[in-house]
Amino acid sequence: MPPPRPQILRVVDLETTGNAPPAHGVLEIGWQDVALGPDGRWELLGEGGQRFVNPGRPIPPVTQAVHHILDEQVADAPWWHDVARPVLDPYPRRLALAAHRADFEQQFCTPALTAGAEWVCTWKCALRLWPDSPAFSNQVLRYWRKPHGIEHERGLPAHRAFPDAYVTAFHLRDMLNEASLAQLLDWSRQPGLLPRVRFGPDRGKEWTEIGDDSLAGFLADRDADVRFTAETELARRRGGGHVGRQTAQELLL
Repeated sequence: MPPPRPQILRVVDLETTGNAPPAHGVLEIGWQDVALGPDGRWELLGEGGQRFVNPGRPIPPVTQAVHHILDEQVADAPWWHDVARPVLDPYPRRLALAAHRADFEQQFCTPALTAGAEWVCTWKCALRLWPDSPAFSNQVLRYWRKPHGIEHERGLPAHRAFPDAYVTAFHLRDMLNEASLAQLLDWSRQPGLLPRVRFGPDRGKEWTEIGDDSLAGFLADRDADVRFTAETELARRRGGGHVGRQTAQELLL
């Protein structure tokens, strides 16, 4: 009997006509798998893939200028519901799906298409694990961290589905080798915990550095990530909660 194929986390990336369905549709999906090796370390697995999707509407020039996909390239492609399920639900091997800024992908990759999969958001996890990064986009993390083994040309062009999924997979691999899958999933269910203030007079400061009055002003912010971070810092000042990098021991618990 051949050995069973390993279980995977499937990293996905979408290119779309815009920011949210149903006004916008998917026009490309890319994926790359990450699996636990026999040595107990997570590594990329397989070659990944890419498929065009007919979005059912013209591609606006403002989004075309980002990914450079032409209407004629997707005109004869299959519809999203025909493409999505085989890619998103490689049963029974998939443990979870992952994406950078996964909230975006989840708008299009609905539970009906993913069989209710859990998601790892590598953006939210990067905020926790690598708070010293100058920024947290997929590409900034790529060039700041320089993940071992990444093939530069294979991760290009940026803002195309497979190259972006490929780059994200290296971030996910390294995250899984620093923290447990359960921990990454837990962080991903919460809003983002921002390492530094993003705007205002305290811009660029760590949250532990700002005054109580300034912190209070962020508690009613419209941005859920800002509110969550301010609430977490307030809880820390009152004797509970945590902001910033956790110790290796905390990550294991």
